[in-house]
Amino acid sequence: MSEEEPRGPSPEERATAPGDVGRRIAARREELGLTRQEVADRSSSAATYIQYLEEQPAMPSMSFMLRLANALDTTVSELTGSSMDLPPGTGHAGRHSRLIELSADECRALLSTHGVGRISVSTTDGPTVVPVNYVVVDSLLAFRTAAGATPAGAAGHVVAFEVDHIDDALSQGWSVLAIGTASTVDDPNVVQHLNEVAYTAPWADGPRDLWLTIAPTRLTGRRVQVCQSPTPPSG
Repeated sequence: MSEEEPRGPSPEERATAPGDVGRRIAARREELGLTRQEVADRSSSAATYIQYLEEQPAMPSMSFMLRLANALDTTVSELTGSSMDLPPGTGHAGRHSRLIELSADECRALLSTHGVGRISVSTTDGPTVVPVNYVVVDSLLAFRTAAGATPAGAAGHVVAFEVDHIDDALSQGWSVLAIGTASTVDDPNVVQHLNEVAYTAPWADGPRDLWLTIAPTRLTGRRVQVCQSPTPPSG
């Protein structure tokens, strides 16, 4: 059992730690598919303490944060949010890494059901890339925007849609590129269905009630994977 036991937040913690650390801990744990007990075992603590950290506005000691970051295969900076304004990929390259081409099925699995992707749109000022919240419905990529907004200009054109994930802690990640024609959704029944299945509203404020879909005709992807040892020579 660790010396780190559940405790109530101090006045300083109430003022400086509104629960963001706990939310990041929970998000990373769920991303890895770990239970609280598994994280507790990895960090030499108690599952009740992990639950407390995830649900209460507390900030544990730096020594425990280091153990917790190691248990979650990440960094203290990621868990505390101190690197949130930095672009991904600022970590060092893995010592033994390789680039793997992904199959179309692997690309579909990584696209999953929802997330944030980037769409390339041709404008009068040249090509523009903007992020959008998206959802996958019946093999279509769907996203909401506002009439007249940059993403709305994709309608009727072949576009590139990219999704990626960078893990600075492990110096690895993946990217998926989908190519296809974007179309405006005019059927009110389809619009209603998309509104119902959307995982979240667009993060940006303001009304965004124009749905567009992309039917991928080509899916490609790559993964940077760090190996435990150099790849042995073939032959």
